[in-house]
Amino acid sequence: MSELDFWDRYIQTLAKQENSFVLMQVMTQTAPESFENGVLVLACIDAGTQMLLETRRKLLEEILSSVTKTPATVRFVIKAIKKKKRKQTTPQPLPLSTLVETTVDAEKKAGLAPLTTFENFAVSPSNQIAYAAATAVTQNPGHVYNPLFLYGGVGVGKTHLSQAIAHQILRNNPNKRAHFCSSEEFTNDLVEQIREKNTGKFRKKYRDLDLLIVDDIQFIAGKNYVQEEFYHTFNSLVRAGGQIILTSDKPPSEIKKLEDRLRSRFSGGLNIDIQSPDFELRTAIVLIKARSRNIEIDFETASLIAEKTADARELEGQLLRIYTNSLSTGGNITKEQVNEEIDRKRVKDSARVSPQEIIRVVSSYYDINPTLIKKPSRKENVVLPRQVVMYLLRVNLQMKLEDIAYLLKRKDHTTVMHGVDKITNNLLKNPQFKEGIDRIIQSLRL
Repeated sequence: MSELDFWDRYIQTLAKQENSFVLMQVMTQTAPESFENGVLVLACIDAGTQMLLETRRKLLEEILSSVTKTPATVRFVIKAIKKKKRKQTTPQPLPLSTLVETTVDAEKKAGLAPLTTFENFAVSPSNQIAYAAATAVTQNPGHVYNPLFLYGGVGVGKTHLSQAIAHQILRNNPNKRAHFCSSEEFTNDLVEQIREKNTGKFRKKYRDLDLLIVDDIQFIAGKNYVQEEFYHTFNSLVRAGGQIILTSDKPPSEIKKLEDRLRSRFSGGLNIDIQSPDFELRTAIVLIKARSRNIEIDFETASLIAEKTADARELEGQLLRIYTNSLSTGGNITKEQVNEEIDRKRVKDSARVSPQEIIRVVSSYYDINPTLIKKPSRKENVVLPRQVVMYLLRVNLQMKLEDIAYLLKRKDHTTVMHGVDKITNNLLKNPQFKEGIDRIIQSLRL
């Protein structure tokens, strides 16, 4: 078959208009077989690739028609593709060797992880708004969306996206002064400088910046002196035109023990809720992680890992465990290996989580003392967390009703039944409540 001269232009147009990592990664599993009478026959490496492209047929045909300037259709066939003839169609992240030394130094000094860039960030409907806001900040830092407040559950990409902003700002101008830290680091720095009686050093470090990113800002709540210092740091940076980016597990309005003046400042910019990654986004994450580690994996197998792993942070760990086990068979990851490894880990995780850990995590989420869970209190702020504990012990640890009642010092198992039923009904009726329970389950890795 002769080389189709329009193919590169078609792929470039598709990438520009669609901006979907998953689709472009799938297109690397294809090759043009023929193009006659307005019909493009596209060879797909496997059935999974063909199935996904079938759902995007209309889009593929519209762009093909725009490129060829004539009405065109696409037909798919499953056929082996020689890798040496395939062209790279997915934008690759800039290798560190291509960056000027000053930029690399600036990124290290700012405390950024090398791979937390926009190129390695997968975009889907669950984080598309956050991604758009993040890229807007890089174009005009300090003047749009200040502060940018990103919140959501564990593993939704808050930290990655916030660091990607810093990477891009430093690439645009390596002389910009940026700093990434957790709220714990901010607190420890402050305590250390107070101990050394040198708060001036602390203020110079955090106020003489163009960009400050604080991860998990919710943990400064309740720490009066830390909140006061951060309030003044915030005001000083904003007045000087600096950009502030904050991440949290909940919006400012829901952070308990947060001073009202900070709550007002945090709410004064743009607050974005990043939802848990959907199936397509989790698949993209697997493909990105595999690419960064030079692991060969097809789309179907990546989809299987994404389907069975809800926690985005766990995806890379799953991929590496499966790949390590596959080395004995030549490094070829199979569906059987995926199923076996994920089932094995699920059993281990369930055995590792103790009832006491569930009580601790639930109490922390609802901001109550864990000892209240087992006491007779009937206050609403205690009853609900207690019922959540009952639900998790019953559904996720598969404990007997009688054992749960004994553990929580309830009179009998009917109390536990009522609690489990109430939580179950709330999950069905209240999406916001379900989101909270999902966050607890994610943090417990159940």
